[in-house]
Amino acid sequence: MNDRDRSDRGRRARRLGLSAETRAVWLLRLKGYRILATRLRTPVGELDIVARRGRCLAFVEVKARPDAAEGLHALTPRQRRRLVRAAALFLGRRPDLAGLDLRFDLIACPARGRPVHLPDAWRPES
Repeated sequence: MNDRDRSDRGRRARRLGLSAETRAVWLLRLKGYRILATRLRTPVGELDIVARRGRCLAFVEVKARPDAAEGLHALTPRQRRRLVRAAALFLGRRPDLAGLDLRFDLIACPARGRPVHLPDAWRPES
Protein backbone atom coordinates (compact mmCIF):
# COMPACT_ATOMS: atom_id res chain seq x y z
CA MET A 1 0.00 0.00 0.00
CA ASN A 2 1.43 3.36 -0.96
CA ASP A 3 1.17 6.65 0.93
CA ARG A 4 -1.63 7.97 -1.27
CA ASP A 5 -3.83 4.90 -0.61
CA ARG A 6 -3.22 5.29 3.11
CA SER A 7 -4.08 8.99 2.92
CA ASP A 8 -7.31 8.32 0.99
CA ARG A 9 -8.33 5.63 3.46
CA GLY A 10 -7.64 7.99 6.37
CA ARG A 11 -9.78 10.72 4.81
CA ARG A 12 -12.65 8.30 4.25
CA ALA A 13 -12.40 7.08 7.86
CA ARG A 14 -12.45 10.65 9.20
CA ARG A 15 -15.43 11.53 7.00
CA LEU A 16 -17.29 8.41 8.16
CA GLY A 17 -16.50 9.25 11.79
CA LEU A 18 -17.69 12.85 11.48
CA SER A 19 -20.89 11.69 9.80
CA ALA A 20 -21.51 9.17 12.59
CA GLU A 21 -20.94 11.82 15.27
CA THR A 22 -23.31 14.24 13.54
CA ARG A 23 -26.02 11.58 13.36
CA ALA A 24 -25.41 10.67 17.00
CA VAL A 25 -25.80 14.31 18.09
CA TRP A 26 -29.15 14.53 16.30
CA LEU A 27 -30.33 11.28 17.85
CA LEU A 28 -29.50 12.57 21.32
CA ARG A 29 -31.19 15.91 20.65
CA LEU A 30 -34.34 14.09 19.51
CA LYS A 31 -34.25 12.17 22.81
CA GLY A 32 -34.16 15.43 24.78
CA TYR A 33 -30.45 15.72 25.54
CA ARG A 34 -28.66 19.05 25.54
CA ILE A 35 -25.26 18.77 23.86
CA LEU A 36 -22.55 20.37 26.01
CA ALA A 37 -19.53 19.45 23.88
CA THR A 38 -18.53 17.51 20.80
CA ARG A 39 -15.09 16.25 19.81
CA LEU A 40 -13.67 17.67 23.01
CA ARG A 41 -9.91 17.15 23.06
CA THR A 42 -8.13 16.75 26.37
CA PRO A 43 -4.48 15.91 27.08
CA VAL A 44 -5.49 12.27 27.74
CA GLY A 45 -7.93 11.75 24.87
CA GLU A 46 -11.02 12.93 23.06
CA LEU A 47 -14.63 12.82 24.22
CA ASP A 48 -16.92 12.39 21.22
CA ILE A 49 -20.03 13.87 22.85
CA VAL A 50 -20.88 15.22 26.29
CA ALA A 51 -24.64 15.51 26.74
CA ARG A 52 -27.02 16.29 29.57
CA ARG A 53 -30.64 15.41 30.19
CA GLY A 54 -32.02 16.36 33.57
CA ARG A 55 -29.67 15.14 36.29
CA CYS A 56 -27.83 12.78 33.94
CA LEU A 57 -24.50 13.71 32.37
CA ALA A 58 -23.58 11.28 29.59
CA PHE A 59 -20.16 10.85 28.07
CA VAL A 60 -20.95 9.29 24.70
CA GLU A 61 -18.52 7.33 22.55
CA VAL A 62 -19.56 7.04 18.91
CA LYS A 63 -18.50 4.06 16.83
CA ALA A 64 -19.21 3.79 13.10
CA ARG A 65 -19.98 0.07 13.09
CA PRO A 66 -22.68 -2.10 11.49
CA ASP A 67 -24.39 -2.84 14.81
CA ALA A 68 -24.32 -2.09 18.51
CA ALA A 69 -22.58 -5.34 19.44
CA GLU A 70 -19.65 -4.56 17.14
CA GLY A 71 -19.52 -1.02 18.46
CA LEU A 72 -19.36 -2.21 22.06
CA HIS A 73 -16.73 -4.81 21.16
CA ALA A 74 -14.65 -2.08 19.47
CA LEU A 75 -14.44 -0.17 22.76
CA THR A 76 -11.36 -1.71 24.36
CA PRO A 77 -10.54 -1.61 28.08
CA ARG A 78 -7.71 0.82 27.27
CA GLN A 79 -10.13 3.17 25.48
CA ARG A 80 -12.55 2.95 28.39
CA ARG A 81 -9.81 3.99 30.84
CA ARG A 82 -8.86 6.87 28.53
CA LEU A 83 -12.49 8.02 28.41
CA VAL A 84 -12.78 7.92 32.21
CA ARG A 85 -9.64 10.08 32.53
CA ALA A 86 -10.91 12.52 29.89
CA ALA A 87 -14.29 12.72 31.67
CA ALA A 88 -12.52 13.44 34.98
CA LEU A 89 -10.59 16.28 33.33
CA PHE A 90 -13.81 17.66 31.85
CA LEU A 91 -15.49 17.60 35.27
CA GLY A 92 -12.43 19.28 36.81
CA ARG A 93 -13.00 22.18 34.42
CA ARG A 94 -16.77 22.17 35.00
CA PRO A 95 -17.31 21.75 38.76
CA ASP A 96 -20.92 22.94 38.29
CA LEU A 97 -21.66 19.54 36.71
CA ALA A 98 -19.89 17.37 39.30
CA GLY A 99 -23.07 16.65 41.29
CA LEU A 100 -24.89 15.06 38.34
CA ASP A 101 -25.34 11.33 37.76
CA LEU A 102 -22.55 10.25 35.41
CA ARG A 103 -23.00 7.71 32.67
CA PHE A 104 -20.92 6.30 29.83
CA ASP A 105 -22.96 5.61 26.69
CA LEU A 106 -22.21 4.19 23.28
CA ILE A 107 -23.84 5.02 19.98
CA ALA A 108 -23.19 2.61 17.12
CA CYS A 109 -23.79 4.17 13.71
CA PRO A 110 -24.19 1.80 10.78
CA ALA A 111 -23.41 3.16 7.32
CA ARG A 112 -27.10 2.86 6.52
CA GLY A 113 -29.95 2.87 8.97
CA ARG A 114 -30.55 4.42 12.34
CA PRO A 115 -27.89 4.83 15.01
CA VAL A 116 -28.32 2.60 18.07
CA HIS A 117 -27.98 4.27 21.48
CA LEU A 118 -26.82 2.09 24.38
CA PRO A 119 -27.30 4.14 27.55
CA ASP A 120 -25.00 3.13 30.41
CA ALA A 121 -23.12 0.83 28.00
CA TRP A 122 -20.28 0.30 30.46
CA ARG A 123 -19.08 1.40 33.85
CA PRO A 124 -15.63 2.51 34.94
CA GLU A 125 -13.51 -0.09 36.69
CA SER A 126 -13.21 0.47 40.41
